[in-house]
Amino acid sequence: MLRRLYSEQPASFEFTEANKAWAEGQIAKYPEGRQQSAVIPLLWRAQEQEGWLTKPALEYVGDMLGMPYIRVLEVATFYFMFQLQPVGTVAHIQVCGTTTCMICGSGDIIEVCKRRINEKPHALSADGKFSWEEVECLGACANAPMAQIGKDYFEDLTAENFEKLLDQMEAGNVPVPGSQAGRYSSEPAGGPVVLAEHKGTGAEYNGSVQRAVDIGDTLKRIDGTEVPLLTPWISKGAGHGEVAKPAAPAKSAVQQAAEKKAAPAAKPAPAPAAEAEVEEKPVTLDAAREGGADDLKKLKGVGPKLEETLNELGFYHFDQIAAWTPEQVAWVDSRLKFKGRIERDGWIEQAKIFAEGGDA
Repeated sequence: MLRRLYSEQPASFEFTEANKAWAEGQIAKYPEGRQQSAVIPLLWRAQEQEGWLTKPALEYVGDMLGMPYIRVLEVATFYFMFQLQPVGTVAHIQVCGTTTCMICGSGDIIEVCKRRINEKPHALSADGKFSWEEVECLGACANAPMAQIGKDYFEDLTAENFEKLLDQMEAGNVPVPGSQAGRYSSEPAGGPVVLAEHKGTGAEYNGSVQRAVDIGDTLKRIDGTEVPLLTPWISKGAGHGEVAKPAAPAKSAVQQAAEKKAAPAAKPAPAPAAEAEVEEKPVTLDAAREGGADDLKKLKGVGPKLEETLNELGFYHFDQIAAWTPEQVAWVDSRLKFKGRIERDGWIEQAKIFAEGGDA
């Protein structure tokens, strides 16, 4: 299948504050110089935020990782988990069409998608709520035919029960994933024939389905509110390999109200003064010197857009960057989209070498 960027693109993309913090946490997992290894999780989070991967989102991730845009595009077009066009606001349905599911009736599920959603895959329904596509094996062959909707598997599908799933989602409800024929897991359809006396965990559903039911909304995309739980190795001042202490669990509104009522009245303590970061503006130029600007893209992590930003700030030559003091680095850092890049990627050291005519 030919995969290319959608014809209509938004003007811009930017992570939410929570998702940006999460992304920086993912980058910190990797050793110095290997930050581009985070491209897949960052692209996935960008897709979760917007629903699909836009051109501005690809470029944003590329800038964040110091990665050429074409390399990011190569990743996004290679993996079918990435959607390069708008998807349904309620659900994007991925129907398995590989051998086992095909034999067991996935064609009937696809026909329902064509009739209820759109004749063509990757196209939106009339109300924009749904989209669908046929995908390769998703690994639930024992419970074929099946489809992945959101983050969960829906198994033992028939045209009839699949229509009911669509009805539920259309009405704003979240259906229970897993087998739609009542199977606990992937035991034979007639019931288990081995370990028949095993009572399991006693939960109503298997582990995966029970987790989905406990969450209560498995169709919803990630909004970033779970960031503190998923980046415990990051804290203020923590560097690579430094693990931060996990945050204490949040107290419920009921607990907070009870504690407030029981606590004696006291004057609030004055807030400690924030430690201000010292900044000093470096020497800047209105234009490049005679002979033209240096190719700042030689610096690690600097792409066309970041070079343009540096030029707009008044930096055109390696010797300017090589002369930055820590206070001047703080000034420049506060005006870049992603703080910490100057020191992380060693711009000053590289700039000194380039300014002297060397090869960094």
